[in-house]
Amino acid sequence: MEHPVPDSEGGAPVAAPPRPQVRDLAFAAPLRWLARGARDLRAHPWIAAFYGVAFWMMAVTLALVFQHSPEYTMTIVSGCLLVGPFLAMGLYEVSRKRERGEPPSLPDSLTCWDRHLGSMGLLVLVLTVLELLWGRASLVVFAVFFNTGMPSTASVLQAVFNPRNWEFLAVYTVVGSIFAVLVFCSTVVSIPMILDRDTDAVTAAITSFGVVLQNTATMLLWGALVVGLTLLALWPWALGILIVGPWLGHASWHAYREAVGWDA
Repeated sequence: MEHPVPDSEGGAPVAAPPRPQVRDLAFAAPLRWLARGARDLRAHPWIAAFYGVAFWMMAVTLALVFQHSPEYTMTIVSGCLLVGPFLAMGLYEVSRKRERGEPPSLPDSLTCWDRHLGSMGLLVLVLTVLELLWGRASLVVFAVFFNTGMPSTASVLQAVFNPRNWEFLAVYTVVGSIFAVLVFCSTVVSIPMILDRDTDAVTAAITSFGVVLQNTATMLLWGALVVGLTLLALWPWALGILIVGPWLGHASWHAYREAVGWDA
């Protein structure tokens, strides 16, 4: 419920804004989010197709970077993790409007972010710093283990599948996992939360971390499903991203709606 606070000028009490409340989630909740996301996708396939093409172009860019400059692959991956959630904001808007019984449209989904410039700008800044640190850490790992120069695509594949390079694989995996977890925890519900309530970026990020900490097993399942479906969608030629990308975007909105309540 709303809590009245005294007016700064001694007038009548003013109702405080509602505060986010992290809810307990069932372990199988991510399956429900995927089912609801699939319904949103089927309801507006042409909007989903637009965003699917955008996600597919990101996947193609990643593949080209890996082929020609593999040492920058993790930098591009982190960039995709930065751009992807904001691109998905348009899909959140479609699901939000559909939930309210309002007709969604592609132009509205493309401009939904402009009403939240302040909060989104600060969150972009934080994620950009994480992305730059991730990319730099990735280059440092390559430089340490490939001291004769940055590897070609062939030598990267040889390193990945060579058991003698387990130290490189272990360090590279640990470094990447740390930054991936930070990005996941800070964005899992923060962006749809900003879209829904115009919450400030700090509150949204803290709430997002709270959702993960309070429902760790459920959110681990959700993260595994996101990663697993994305990897499956990359074969062949990343064509599955055309469907899986918008599907996960819609499902992420329902993840937020079920994970975060409001006290008013």
